[in-house]
Amino acid sequence: MLILAIDTSWKHGSLALARGDPASFELLETAPLTGGAFSAELVPQIAAMLARRNLRKQEIDAFAAVSGPGSFTGLRVGLAAIKGLVEVLKKPIATVSVLEVLAIVSAVKGRVFAALDAQRGEVFLGEYRVQQETLHASSLQAESLLTCEAFLAALPVAATVVTPDASIVAMVPAGTTVVHIVRPGAEMIARIGLQKVLAGQTVSADALDANYVRRSDAEIFSAPKNG
Repeated sequence: MLILAIDTSWKHGSLALARGDPASFELLETAPLTGGAFSAELVPQIAAMLARRNLRKQEIDAFAAVSGPGSFTGLRVGLAAIKGLVEVLKKPIATVSVLEVLAIVSAVKGRVFAALDAQRGEVFLGEYRVQQETLHASSLQAESLLTCEAFLAALPVAATVVTPDASIVAMVPAGTTVVHIVRPGAEMIARIGLQKVLAGQTVSADALDANYVRRSDAEIFSAPKNG
């Protein structure tokens, strides 16, 4: 199965093209995407990646996309591109949460708290239960946006927190296990996405949507309209 994965959820985006089946995974190529230029780079980068491999877009069997949380603009651009391709090609899509990826790549079994710095004094927090040493054997308990104070209060005694952000590491209290990792790129999105597609955990183009976790600035700052 040939799968194209995309991550435009934060300032450094990426693409990955891979091939795999239930027993194997081969990363064919990755490509970076420049923050602030996703809309201009995304489609040309996909076309160039396929051309370098002498592949046509019709040969893509499935797509994997980060659905959030993250940049509103980045997520909209990335998911719109995937939706456009899927509407034409009629191929399945697997959506992947950044927080889910962090929990899985932490290599920690059991209860895992994945955290991202959401700026504005807030934290994206995902609670997952990772059951096995496989890329899709995790179950979501909760995902939320919390103030830093609420984040610290939400952590149980002897919790395990996984994060790519030094700011999160710095605020976690003593007694909490912290797994500080490099933020995974599109390669890991492709790996997890492939397993989800093979397991039938996919969405249609119509159902594809971003998981922002928090409201947009327009919703936050717009005044209510009367009359």
